[in-house]
Amino acid sequence: MKNIKKLTILHSNDLHGDFLAESIDEQLVGGISLLSGYINKTREETENVIYAIAGDMFRGSVIDSEYRGISTIEIMNALAPDVVTIGNHEVDYGIAHLLFIEKCAKFPIINANMYIKTNGARLFKPYEIIEIDGMKVLFIGIVTEDVLASAKQEGLIGTIIDTEDAANEIGKICNAFNGIDIDFTVLLTHIGFEEDKKLAELLNPEWGVDIIIGGHSHTVLEQPEIVNGIPIVQAGTGTDAIGRFDIDVDTDNNCIDSFKWQFIPITDRNCPKDHQIEEIIMGYKNITDIKYGRVVSKFKHVLTHPQRNKETALGNLVADIAKESLGLDLMMFGSGSIRKTELGPIVTFGKLTECFPYAGLVHQVNVTADQLRRMLLHIFRDEAWTGHTEFYQLSKGIKLIYSKTKQEFEVATLNGEELKGDKVYKIGIQDFHFMNFNDFFGIDIDETHKNGKPRVISTSDFDVLNEHLSSHNVVDSVVEGRMIVVE
Repeated sequence: MKNIKKLTILHSNDLHGDFLAESIDEQLVGGISLLSGYINKTREETENVIYAIAGDMFRGSVIDSEYRGISTIEIMNALAPDVVTIGNHEVDYGIAHLLFIEKCAKFPIINANMYIKTNGARLFKPYEIIEIDGMKVLFIGIVTEDVLASAKQEGLIGTIIDTEDAANEIGKICNAFNGIDIDFTVLLTHIGFEEDKKLAELLNPEWGVDIIIGGHSHTVLEQPEIVNGIPIVQAGTGTDAIGRFDIDVDTDNNCIDSFKWQFIPITDRNCPKDHQIEEIIMGYKNITDIKYGRVVSKFKHVLTHPQRNKETALGNLVADIAKESLGLDLMMFGSGSIRKTELGPIVTFGKLTECFPYAGLVHQVNVTADQLRRMLLHIFRDEAWTGHTEFYQLSKGIKLIYSKTKQEFEVATLNGEELKGDKVYKIGIQDFHFMNFNDFFGIDIDETHKNGKPRVISTSDFDVLNEHLSSHNVVDSVVEGRMIVVE
């Protein structure tokens, strides 16, 4: 007869400072206090509960950015996860600050692959073994270089290069525990859903990985994707929902006997409010409201940014502001640096900050028409349409009609001139994209130097936007057909 034990794993990912509930269809949706209420209720009513977060607790809220993540850690301490892994936005305030924040956390933060290049020392504990009801549950934290691109600015910090290297690292850790009776193994990843599937394919069944709980791609699922016998899940983004595994663990064979997984909405209809954690959040909010409540500008209507890999009204606005303010021929504004799907019509300093939280340098890079065309073709490659590459909002004057089948531009002009030849254009690039120029644009940055050395033209892209909007009212922007994709 099998020895079966119950295990419930609750999981979130990409919380992004989504601290406060919203009123939608006459009910409160999301927010940390309702999320905490659901977790507390589950812990009280169900045996053997573990709550895990698969990266990106930080960013998205003025409460987070004003206190550089320290407020978030205090709120997370009250939420009390059992284990958390590193996401790409955990390093936004710098590696040194992250190590400081980690010391403030009252829960384990695990990561198997960030290390110091000079001696190979890991920055974090690579795994956590949680003992519960006589079971030993092993969690391993994974992120890859593609996701952790901002770490390239930290010259002494290295990361696992790709998914295959991540699989090898997992194998080493799992092999190290063969002599210990690990009943259940969880990969807590922040590499995106498609990469999770690739990772699962690479895992040796002998390593005993039971489930993969992921993040980064904000994937919403109706049911787990099972690859190589391993269920893979995510829980969307923010606090509007939580993932829940109810598992029967075969502790004789150290594997899943059966399981049920649910994507559970967090609303005031099914979650009691945790009033104590609400008080902590409101204490921070009352302070930030004083600074961030002022009105910066007003739009004619709400401007939207519904997805990254297409031209958007909000994207056009910010790209145009940067182009005009900085005297550029073309601004390539990173779609991913626009963190909200809509803004306006009244734009407060707080809403603007939440929408554009990554204040950073803007670099001018001088490129020929031929080089720009190659850069744009790289951006429009097949991976762009699955949402796994960097994409850009382009300022006015550009006209692109791209054929997916031909993988070529049918039209590619800037200010009415075909992108062909050696005419040099001044292109604006944000710092994160400049630091990853060769990977993100498909050409070597050194190749552009013959046109003139790149230079910093603004120390803060946010200041550029804020200054322009503060001096302009009743602002408007529309989708003009700057980027058209045809089959």
